[in-house]
Amino acid sequence: MRICIFGAGGFGHELVAPLEKRYSRSHAGASIVFVDDNPCREATLPVISFQETNSDDQFIIAIGDGSIRQTAEARCLERGLKPFNYAGSCVSLGAGVVLADGFVLCDFSMVTATATATIGRQFQSNIYSYVAHDCVIGDFVTFAPRVSCNGNVHIDDFAYIGTGAIIRNGTLERPLKIGKNAIVGMGAVVTKDVPPGATVIGNPVRMRDEHG
Repeated sequence: MRICIFGAGGFGHELVAPLEKRYSRSHAGASIVFVDDNPCREATLPVISFQETNSDDQFIIAIGDGSIRQTAEARCLERGLKPFNYAGSCVSLGAGVVLADGFVLCDFSMVTATATATIGRQFQSNIYSYVAHDCVIGDFVTFAPRVSCNGNVHIDDFAYIGTGAIIRNGTLERPLKIGKNAIVGMGAVVTKDVPPGATVIGNPVRMRDEHG
């Protein structure tokens, strides 16, 4: 078995050590490579091109931009590659949580609720981030490190939640919503809905104007 990490950048390199520790040693014959047609740095693993992959490979997409992940996933699936669902060490998952394929749950991330959280395709949860009860996370959503997503929050496709952001809980009757393609800035405190495509910053959040 070969695990292909798409993207030989910083996030891809952060996955190397935990993958080697948890999977290459426990799966006889497993190997890990980067897939990158234009690597931007000297890589710590062999780097192959997309054309060198084959249908026996499994893939992880280590790219923060959700739209690029969507394109990469489509290419991989068309080629017959299979998504590798990755959960690092000390990851906590409530029983019955629905996780679609392609997730990357980095060390010390959590999906805390039992059977009341739903997470879409190609979700990335970086270190020390969590998803609480009754949350609905769309496809290709990215959590940077230490995101606090409290209960009854709905996050639409392609949203990006920055490092240290805190999302206040909603209610079952009125969940707090973060729209499609929205960006929540680093350290932001989200206390109200975020419209699709908006970029919000600050505590409490405000819309970022053209001057930042």
